[in-house]
Amino acid sequence: MCGLEEIREAPAPRSIAAAVMTMMTLKKIYARKLVAATVAVTALLPLLTLAPGEAFALPAFARQTGQNCVACHAGGQFPELTPYGRMFKMTGYTIGERALPLSVMAVVSSSKVKDTSKSDNPPADFAKNGSVMFSSASLFLAGKVSENIGLFSQITYDNYSAPGVAPDGVSASGFHGHTQADNIDLRYADRFIDANRDLIFGVSANNNPSVSDPWNTAAAWMQYVPVPSPSSSAFVDGNAPYPGYGSGGNVAGLNAYAYWNKMLYAELGGYKTANRGLSIMSAGINNAGTTKLKGTNPYWRLAFTREWGPHNIMLGTSGMNSDVYDNPEDTSDPATVSHRSDRGFDAQYQYLLDPHTVTAQLAYMTSKVRYSDATANQPVNFVDAAGNPLANTNASDTLHTLRAKMSYVYQAKYGGSLGYFSLTGSTNTLNQTSGYDPTTGSITSDPTGALGATVLSTRVGGNLSGNPATRGLNYEAFWMPVQYVRVGLQYTTYSKFNGASSNYDGLGRDAKDNNTVFFYVWGAY
Repeated sequence: MCGLEEIREAPAPRSIAAAVMTMMTLKKIYARKLVAATVAVTALLPLLTLAPGEAFALPAFARQTGQNCVACHAGGQFPELTPYGRMFKMTGYTIGERALPLSVMAVVSSSKVKDTSKSDNPPADFAKNGSVMFSSASLFLAGKVSENIGLFSQITYDNYSAPGVAPDGVSASGFHGHTQADNIDLRYADRFIDANRDLIFGVSANNNPSVSDPWNTAAAWMQYVPVPSPSSSAFVDGNAPYPGYGSGGNVAGLNAYAYWNKMLYAELGGYKTANRGLSIMSAGINNAGTTKLKGTNPYWRLAFTREWGPHNIMLGTSGMNSDVYDNPEDTSDPATVSHRSDRGFDAQYQYLLDPHTVTAQLAYMTSKVRYSDATANQPVNFVDAAGNPLANTNASDTLHTLRAKMSYVYQAKYGGSLGYFSLTGSTNTLNQTSGYDPTTGSITSDPTGALGATVLSTRVGGNLSGNPATRGLNYEAFWMPVQYVRVGLQYTTYSKFNGASSNYDGLGRDAKDNNTVFFYVWGAY
C-alpha cells in the first residue's frame, strides 16, 4: 500500500510535468489502493439510505475537527469555505477524529411579494404571503468514516412540498410535506506531501454536478439559503436565475479530482440516471420527478488558485454535456432526447483577516440547448394580434446566465451582501405561456370561462414575449448571534422578468411587481 507517509518520502517534483511523471511512476504502487477505495465507496452507498442541499456549518464537522465555524467558513458565513474549509472538503472530510456524525438543521422564514393584486387567484399565486412558517428541516449524516473516506449526506423535509387535496379529491386544502435525498457527497481522498510538493487526489460519488466543487461559485453552491416552496417565495433570490447544468440534481455521478501545490485543481467525471443500484442518489423522488439521462454525461472542472497573506483568489472554468429525456416516465423513444452543452467561467476573491471578511464572486455560464425531435419545430396554440399563427418552436436555443456577489462580514457576526443576476437568451415560442387566444382574439386568462377562450394566458408567471430575459439585484443583511444560528433579511428587486420590464405576462404585471422581501432564521445543532 502507498499511504501518506510513503508518499512523503518520494522525491519532490519541481514542475507540473515532473508531478505528472512522479504520478506515473507511483501508479502501480497505489493502483490497488484506488481500486480498493472505489470498492469501499460503492460498499458504503447503502449507508446513505439512513440519511441521504446545502452544505452547512455542520456541528458534526465542528466536533470532528475541534474548530468553530470561522475556521472552515468565511466569516462564519456558511456554506462559503475558507482555504482550510476547502482543504477539509478535498481531503474527504477526514481531518480530525471521529465524532458523532449527526446534525440537524431547520429554517423558519417569511416571504412577501410587493404586488399581489394582478392575479386571478392571489391565495394560490402568492400562497403564505407574509406568513411566518417552518419551511424545512434536514438531517445530516456527515464526517470521517476512515483515514481516507468521508461523507456529507443530507435528507431534507419540505413542509410545503405540494398543495394538499380536500376530501372531494378536487379542491385544494393546505399543504403536505415530503422528505427526499438532498446533496450527497461520499469521498475517498489521499494527500501526497513533502517540503516541495502537495498533491491531493480523490474520488467522489455524488448526486449533483459540482456538489464536489470546493468553491462557492460552483453551480451547486452559489445559492445557499434554503428556499421555501410556497408560491409567495417564487421570486426570492434563491429562485432567481443562477448558472446550472442541464442534468440538474438527483442523478448519479463518479468524479476523480486532484489539487496540485495549492495552485491547480482539476476534476473529471460522468453522470447517469440514478436508478437501479444507484437509486439512493434520488431517494424519495418519484419516477416522474427523477431526471432520466441517456448514457454517461461528462463533467469537467479546472481552476487556478493562489493564496498570499490574508488573500486568496480562484479563476476557473467548467462544463458538462447532458442528454436528457423529455419524459422521465418514457425513455423508449430516442426522438425525445434533448441535448444541452453548458460552459462556465467563474472567479472568487477572499480577504480573511479578523475581524474582517470580504468575498467577491463572479459566475457566468453559456448553455446551448438542442431540443428533441418531439419538441423542436412544433406549432403553438397562441396567435398574433392579427390572428395569424406564430412561428413554430425553435430547434435550439442559447442562454447566458451571469451572477455576481460582494459580501462583507464583521467579527463573524454582522454581515451583508449585494448580488446581481442576469439571464438572457434567444426568443422561442416554446417559452410563451401568454398570448392571443385564437377564439376571442384577446389575451385573457378567462378565469370564469365567460369569454369562451380556448387558449388561456398565465398570470403572474406568464411569458408573453417568449424571451427568458430576467435581471435584478439582491440586497442582504444578516446577523449570527451564535455560530450555529443565522438571522437574515433579503430584498430581491427585478428590472426585467420573462423578457420585459412591463406587462411581461400580457395581463398588466410588471417586473417590479415581483420585488420580494425574504426573512429567515437558519439554525443547526
